Amino acid sequence: MRNTLDTETSPYLLQHRDNPVHWQPWGPDALTMAMDLDKPILLSVGYAACHWCHVMAHESFENAEIAALMNKMFINIKVDREERPDIDTIYMSALHLLGQQGGWPLTMFLTPEGEPFWGGTYFPPETRWGRPSFPDVLKQIHHIYCAENDKVQTKKKLLITALNEMSTGSGSINTVVPDLTIDTLNQAADHILGQVDGISGGLRGSPKFPQSSIFSLLWRAYVRTGEVRFRNAVMVTLDRMCQGGIYDHVGGGFARYSTDAVWLVPHFEKMLYDNALLIELLTDAWRDSKSPLYAARIRETIDWIAREMITENGAFAASLDADSEGDEGKFYVWSEAEIDAVLGPSANTFKLAYGVTTGGNWDGKTILNRSGRPKFLDDSNEKDLAVSRTFLLRERDKRTRPSWDDKVLADWNGLMIAALAQASMAFDEGTWLALAETAFQAIVRDMSIDGRLRHSYRAGQAKHSAILDDYSNMIRAAISLYEATFKPTYLAAAEGWIVSVEIHYRDHNNGGYFYSADDAEALITRTRTVADSAIPAGNGVMLHVLAKLFHLTGNDRYRADATALLRAFATEAHSNALAVPTLLNAFDLLTNATQVVIIGRPQLDATQDLTRQVFRASVPNLAFLKLETTDELPPTHPAAGKMQIDDQPTAYVCKGTVCSRPIVGVDELGEALSQTSLRGFQGQ
Repeated sequence: MRNTLDTETSPYLLQHRDNPVHWQPWGPDALTMAMDLDKPILLSVGYAACHWCHVMAHESFENAEIAALMNKMFINIKVDREERPDIDTIYMSALHLLGQQGGWPLTMFLTPEGEPFWGGTYFPPETRWGRPSFPDVLKQIHHIYCAENDKVQTKKKLLITALNEMSTGSGSINTVVPDLTIDTLNQAADHILGQVDGISGGLRGSPKFPQSSIFSLLWRAYVRTGEVRFRNAVMVTLDRMCQGGIYDHVGGGFARYSTDAVWLVPHFEKMLYDNALLIELLTDAWRDSKSPLYAARIRETIDWIAREMITENGAFAASLDADSEGDEGKFYVWSEAEIDAVLGPSANTFKLAYGVTTGGNWDGKTILNRSGRPKFLDDSNEKDLAVSRTFLLRERDKRTRPSWDDKVLADWNGLMIAALAQASMAFDEGTWLALAETAFQAIVRDMSIDGRLRHSYRAGQAKHSAILDDYSNMIRAAISLYEATFKPTYLAAAEGWIVSVEIHYRDHNNGGYFYSADDAEALITRTRTVADSAIPAGNGVMLHVLAKLFHLTGNDRYRADATALLRAFATEAHSNALAVPTLLNAFDLLTNATQVVIIGRPQLDATQDLTRQVFRASVPNLAFLKLETTDELPPTHPAAGKMQIDDQPTAYVCKGTVCSRPIVGVDELGEALSQTSLRGFQGQ
């Protein structure tokens, strides 16, 4: 046996190729080896940007004595959770069923058949912090497997049964559950509002995660009801995040989460998905508030994406590491002396604005932040600070950079493509749209095999069967690009991928969609969930895209499929709103869409002016069409048969079956769009 990770393409797996542990990638060869040798499996799951994964690797996996124990007692399998989320989801769920808090690295012990019977997360090399030493854990688990195997068999049977029940869910296509209503959404928003930290934003307590989907639900509640308490909860959260240390004030972009309750000290890894979701939420909030803070953070974050996160094929990379030179955050923090040396006479103004002190605010260094200081100073000072940040960025670029995980993930790329399309429309930035279109083309070109998507791509290889999230997020990306460009190829791509989902992912017994395809590698269970994790759940996004396609095309099959999906997960929606915000937001779109149609030749300035007004308006449930004639509309569309006025480009704003009177003026269109919530729309 030997460590065989040198044959892999995942940056995370390649980080471990020189470990003395005889790591194997997940696959039939490793499982067969375990069964042939009757050895339990030690499954270690992590990702390239994970700080504690690096700590455990340095402490244990690079330790020859610990590696010898692992090699003697176990078949050791290493998995990149981003490359194989289907595996990670199953075994993280098993850890939760064992009553333990999840996290990475995930350390699970399995039977040779891959069935879990015990696990944990990080283990130190010696006993400390109330955690047993990793060598002691290895010896104890091996002893139990060999000498008390009846306990292993009992535990794994309980876990497998529970995992299968989780996949089935509490509802089905035949479950009788009260229908969701607008009141359901309002009650969910009220419940979530009660969990919000009114001072620092985010959900109460620490650590604090962005939770973009949850705050999108609150934003929609504000737009729908006009109640400013929902708006305030979102804006205090975004304000504090944009000013806090979780934001990289020199280079742009948000870290994955804050370890404290005030957004100061992040885990410094930057993930593509977090930044995509925050760009979209900030864009929604900017449309209403026109906050210069939000506009700045959107621009700076997209600048960072364009500068540091584009892979060689034009798609977006997965992440940047938290660590450099073996230290977490070293690349991002500053001493007062460094600031003084780089900025000279401008240093004092910068230090006052960004909280730089002699003693620092984290291990003797300063995490730059503007918490507790004005959002923006006067224009002159802000321009000076921007110049100072440019100097600091140049200086920082001389440091040893954190590792870059340049694998391309279809689901995360879908999130970023949609976010860039939305932001490009709101800010009329063609370069952002070009980034989105280039990435979309790269996914289609490099990650489609025989008409089917693959999940990951790196080093010229598209690998692993697509998960539901890949399809749902890429469908949403295609729809966003269609609304931005009205190129028919995007709508065709979305509708083609819908067909693949229906064929290979639908759960015909319980409703909704499975996480993995029917012809993907068989694992110990086939996951089906509607609960959001760090990214929106595939079933929630599927409801969104089905609702959007129904409103855009008028095809009633999409509405029927959306309704069936809702029925399958209605119990979860009623019982645990905090877990399913994406599903609830999609239900809002299905039942409360604002359909806008502009009739006119697209090249005319007047048509483009009306289009810009649509994209600048705060309409979270927008379904937008731009046509030369309503002859292209299905007869069921509320604007079917509507006409241009005096041969001028003409807009109609519709809700349900009711449309506004014809609109030719930009200001008039803006006023009509501002009245599209349930509280104020007046049709004709």
